[in-house]
Amino acid sequence: MTDKDLRLGVNIDHVATIRNARGGGHPDPVRAARQAAAAGADGITAHLREDRRHISDDDIQRLIQSIELPLNFEMAATQEMLQIALRHRPHAACIVPEKRQEVTTEGGLDADRGREVLKPYCDRLAEAGIRVSLFIDPDSRQLEAARALGAPVVELHTGAYCEAFIEDMEGPRARDELVRIQDAAKLAADLGLECHAGHGLTYDSVKPVAAIASLVELNIGHFLIGEAIYVGLDSAIKRMRAIMDEARADGLGARRA
Repeated sequence: MTDKDLRLGVNIDHVATIRNARGGGHPDPVRAARQAAAAGADGITAHLREDRRHISDDDIQRLIQSIELPLNFEMAATQEMLQIALRHRPHAACIVPEKRQEVTTEGGLDADRGREVLKPYCDRLAEAGIRVSLFIDPDSRQLEAARALGAPVVELHTGAYCEAFIEDMEGPRARDELVRIQDAAKLAADLGLECHAGHGLTYDSVKPVAAIASLVELNIGHFLIGEAIYVGLDSAIKRMRAIMDEARADGLGARRA
């Protein structure tokens, strides 16, 4: 990959969701991670929730032992999750907000108001050689807070954009939300932060986001696992990879024109 290429992280949480609906060991998220790697993924993301609704402790252990791709360990800022991260030492730990009642992550961390709480977690993870990332909304206050906390990476929550895109892809709300992401990605780069993005992205909604030159990585999971039901995980990932690459190339070409 070159510095201008856009990485794809594949979130395998919902392979475990399907497994847990019935119990047993099938389908296996570790097998899905291996398939994702073979299909062109650049990293694997797994969120170990407090209630273990999908990924389990054993999944994390096997992922660490079995895959060669970098593991992005999504975690809440709790002592339990910190100790698990320190024990397994994943490549990266992305601190995310977590509510027991939510179906999926509903928004970004309030890193600005939560600086006092988040600082010890950021420091302990960094001391252990784990790359710290904060999952935040595309907002300048949150980006400034991430830099102050010493997090080298931020992941922008794209959920509001994706919801607006579904309602009306050409509508003003979708355009406004895309501009928020574009502005936040540029500010992140200006602040010296590596900028990722994710949540809710599909084959269609990913195109304008993938064209943003300041973004380094997209993390996509639920949509790809859903598409895999119809076409297989290999095909779903390869198609997403191709769409991202084309959109990035078109975006860079438009800037040079």
